Amino acid sequence: MIIKCAIVDDEPLAVELLASYVEKIPFLELCGKYTNATDALHGIGENPVDLLFLDIQMPELNGLELSRMVPENTRIVFTTAFNQYAVDGFRVNALDYLLKPISYADFLEACNKAMQWFQLVQQNEQPTARTEEEPTSIFVKSEYKLLQINLDDIRYIEGLKDYVKIYTEQSPHPVLSLMNMKAIEQMLPASRFIRVHRSFIVQKSKIREIERNRIVFGDVYIPIGDSYKQAFLDFINAK
Repeated sequence: MIIKCAIVDDEPLAVELLASYVEKIPFLELCGKYTNATDALHGIGENPVDLLFLDIQMPELNGLELSRMVPENTRIVFTTAFNQYAVDGFRVNALDYLLKPISYADFLEACNKAMQWFQLVQQNEQPTARTEEEPTSIFVKSEYKLLQINLDDIRYIEGLKDYVKIYTEQSPHPVLSLMNMKAIEQMLPASRFIRVHRSFIVQKSKIREIERNRIVFGDVYIPIGDSYKQAFLDFINAK
């Protein structure tokens, strides 16, 4: 797999340093170097890239603002001298965050993480096109890690604005991941999981009790929304 990338930094020396790092990594292809966000936005629009190495502190249009304007499938690795921006970086779903001065070792680690991400995405996309086999696990981003979760372990999923909580049988604490309900719903096989409420997805095989339009998981009661009720009934009665 070759990852197309671009570099955006208002410091020309920083751009050239990262460009020299990119040349050493065989799975990266450098498709653009930009010293301001406006040129970058135009260039990426004409020549899309998979990965963007993006400085945060830039004049006029900063990196955080630019990251919200690039295509949704363009992943971000932030590069900056200001570590207070780290949390904001991950709020826009950045793959990684590199603090200047950036060493080659740190850069390579971030690139390997990016390669791992794209390979996982590719693997999740291939089964539906290539075979009817369903996945047995999914990978989700939690804090600074990618976690593999076996589908058999998932009991239910709760949505909280831009986050989801994944409740499993293996842990008393849920896995917290920065994604919305629609995104994780698309990752789950429809033959096993169903959305029963705008804030809840459940696994059919884990349902043991339904009481007054609520699914009971121990001391947790999950409501079945009116607009989801008929689809849920059809789902649990299907052979």
